[in-house]
Amino acid sequence: MSVWLPGAPCTPRGCVRPTARPAAVPLAVLRLTAVAVLLLAGIVLLPLGRRIPAGPVRWWSRWIVRAAGVRVRIAGAAAPAGGLLLVANHISWLDVPLLAAVRPARMLAKTEIRRWPVAGALAARGGVLFIDRDRLRALPGTVAAVAAVLRAGAAVAAFPEGSTWCGRAQGTFRRAVFQAALDAGVPVQPVRIRYLGAGGTPATAPAFVGDDTLLASLWRVASARGVVAEVEVVAPIPAGRHADRRSLALAAQPETDAEHAHGHPECRII
Repeated sequence: MSVWLPGAPCTPRGCVRPTARPAAVPLAVLRLTAVAVLLLAGIVLLPLGRRIPAGPVRWWSRWIVRAAGVRVRIAGAAAPAGGLLLVANHISWLDVPLLAAVRPARMLAKTEIRRWPVAGALAARGGVLFIDRDRLRALPGTVAAVAAVLRAGAAVAAFPEGSTWCGRAQGTFRRAVFQAALDAGVPVQPVRIRYLGAGGTPATAPAFVGDDTLLASLWRVASARGVVAEVEVVAPIPAGRHADRRSLALAAQPETDAEHAHGHPECRII
């Protein structure tokens, strides 16, 4: 097991609760169509790259999530400008546009995505930084590449858990990516993502875990009712406050919601 690729015990069968009252099929299809239209619009505008202001990118990102039938609540102060490492817990593919709604950033992603048809080429053109998580020898080079982007004044977004969790439990932030923030001398912006259902209880429909397929996850999200994505922008951790990546990772780690995992051994917190 590499420092980039920890394991998570969550699986669709063991952790994802069935939707009690799924949305009607026509509504789910309409939602997925709206998501596809917004994605196509983004692809068309992709060649403009950094010339697009951050404001429209944030709104487009929010509407990707909203189009899927998930309401969005973002709380906290605006993320600072300049070089910045955004870090968040990881539950769903929805997390990516939610982080972009906080502040547009270059995303850290596994190198396998580069080989995906169409999506890989688009990700590369969009400035995604790819990680070879199976090769420890590649780690120093990856950290140096991320640090260079941060020094240039850009934001980089990462999910330091290294794996998706169902939302009723969470993993531990791995330390490697925090070294890049230390080397570049930039602040770290922690972001906490929750998906809630009726009564404020954790919603697992958005979870994209284990051997889940993207198609199954898309349909589950579009078919769900009353899901809210709650995004908490925590106060940034200033550069220089922590001397090493271990303490920096611990400071950025979201508080553990132990009650989320109570009674669910498949989703134990590690």
